[in-house]
Amino acid sequence: MYKRPALRRQRAALRGTLERMARDRDAAKYLQDTIVTDRNGRYVLVVRAEHRDAIPGLVHGSSASGASLYVEPLATVALNNEVIALVEREKAEIHRILSQLTQAFRARAEELAATIEVAVEFDVLRAKADLARRVDGIAPALADDGRIEFRGARHPLLIPAVRDIIGDDDAGQAPHPIPSDLSIVPPVSALVISGPNTGGKTVALKAFGLLALMAQAGLLVPAEPGSSFTPLRTIFADIGDAQSIAASLSTFSAHIARLVQIDRTLELPALVLLDEVGSGTDPLEGGALGAAVVEHFRRRGALVVATTHDDLLKSYAATTDGVQTAGFGFHPDTYAPTYRLVYGAPGRSLAFEIAERLGMPAAVIADARARLSGRESLLAAHLARLDREIARAAEAREDAERRRAELEALAGTLAEREARLAERETALRRRLDQRINEQLREARAEVDRIVDQLKERADVLARQAEARAARGAKLTTGDVGSLRAEARQALGAVAERLGDGPVGEALDRPPAPGDRVVVASMNAEGVVRNVSGRRVDVDVRGIRLRTT
Repeated sequence: MYKRPALRRQRAALRGTLERMARDRDAAKYLQDTIVTDRNGRYVLVVRAEHRDAIPGLVHGSSASGASLYVEPLATVALNNEVIALVEREKAEIHRILSQLTQAFRARAEELAATIEVAVEFDVLRAKADLARRVDGIAPALADDGRIEFRGARHPLLIPAVRDIIGDDDAGQAPHPIPSDLSIVPPVSALVISGPNTGGKTVALKAFGLLALMAQAGLLVPAEPGSSFTPLRTIFADIGDAQSIAASLSTFSAHIARLVQIDRTLELPALVLLDEVGSGTDPLEGGALGAAVVEHFRRRGALVVATTHDDLLKSYAATTDGVQTAGFGFHPDTYAPTYRLVYGAPGRSLAFEIAERLGMPAAVIADARARLSGRESLLAAHLARLDREIARAAEAREDAERRRAELEALAGTLAEREARLAERETALRRRLDQRINEQLREARAEVDRIVDQLKERADVLARQAEARAARGAKLTTGDVGSLRAEARQALGAVAERLGDGPVGEALDRPPAPGDRVVVASMNAEGVVRNVSGRRVDVDVRGIRLRTT
C-alpha cells in the first residue's frame, strides 16, 4: 500500500543533499544561485553555463538568456529516481481512489444528480436572499388586471450595496439613488417620460424593465410596500444606439429594425420599453412616427413605456386617453436635475440651459434662442412657468407629507401616553380594590369580635338581671345605656380606622332601593336594598350593612 509520508521524507532527503552541495565552498563558486529548483519534476542546481563541466551531472535545460544551466548532480540521480517512482505510485493511488469513488457515484447516479440539483437550488435561494437584503427588497403583490406599479422604485445597479458586489470601485462613495414611482395602472396602458438630458429618463426606463424582470423571476424588488405586478409573457427593450457599418444600419434604421422585430415576436401580456422613440431622423417626422409606434403597441394590447424630447409625442401623451405623461424636474435656479419624476405634466428638455451650464459660449446660446420661432418661444416659456409651479407644488407636498409624518408621530406618542395612563388607572383601581377588600375583611373580623364581646357583655348583664330579679331588683337604664355606649364606641373605632373620606356626590333626596351609594365610613360603593324610616340596608360587595 502506498504511504505519502515516504514521499515527503525522500523529497526532504534529496533537497537536504542538494542544499549541502550548494553551500559547499568548492561548488558554490560555480553556481548562479544557491537555491534548489525543480525542472521536469527533478530537483536541480542552477550552474553558470561557462562552468558546465565543474559539476558532473545531467543537464535538464537552460535559462532564457542561456547564462544558466539546470544541472542534476550525479550524486542525486538515484535519490531523484526514487522520488519520481514515489510520485508515480502516488498518482496511481490517487487514480485508484478516484476510480473507486467514480464507481460508487455511478451506482448512485440518480441520488447524486438530485443532491446536485438541491445544492444548486439552495445556492440560488441564498443568492436571491442576499440580493434582497442588499437592495432592501419587497415582494410586490401579484395583480391580474394588467397593472405594473413600483412605488419608490430604485435602479438596482445604482444601489451602493449592489455596486459593491459587482466590483465597482466607487461603490463606497456612491449616493443612494433617488426613488421614483414607476407605474402603469389601467385604464392607462402607456407612459411617456420626458425631461432634461442627464435628468434620469433612461435610468427610469431601465429600472422599470429590471424591476419587471426581477418580479417575473421571483426576486424581491427595490421598491416600497404597496407595489404590484402583473406577470408578463414577453418584455422587449429598444434602448441605446445599435448602428452598425457592417450591417449598413444607421442609428434610425437600427431602431426601426428593432421595432419591427418586437412587433413580429410580441406575445401578450407584454411590456415594451422604448428609449427616445422616433429619434435619429427629422424631428417632425420622428415625433409623428414615435407617437404612431406607441399607439400601435397599445392597440395590440402591450404596456408601453417610452422616453422622448419630442413636443409632438409629449402632446400625444397629454391629449390621448389611456396614455400617461410624466416628466423629470430640475432646480429652477441652477437647472441641475432633481431626478424626481412628476406625473401629469411633461418635462422640459432644457437644451439651452444645460448647454450653458456645461460651458457653451453665451453667444452661441443667444443665437440659438433667437432662432426659435415665436410659437416655440411661447411654448418654452409656458413650460418653464409650468415647471416652476410643479416645483412649488412638489415642495408644498413634501412639506405636507413632513407635517403629516410629524402629526402621525405625535398621534402615536399620545396613543402611547393614553395606553400608559389606562394601565396606570387599571393598576390603581386594582390596588384600591385590594385595599377595600382588605379593609372589609378587617372590618368584618373586627365587627365579629365586637359582636362576640357584646354578646359576652349581654350575657353578664342578663345574669346580673336574673340575680337582681331574684332579689326583686330590675336591670337599670344605666346598664343598658352602658352597653349601647360600648357598642357605639367599638363600631366608631372601626369606622375611624377605615376612613371617612366621601366618594362621589351627595344625594339631594332620600335614598331608594336600587340606588348606588358610597358608604363614607368604609369608602366603598354599594347598592341600597331596603329603606325603613331612617334605617338603610346597603349591600357592599356581598356584605349587608345597616346605616342611619
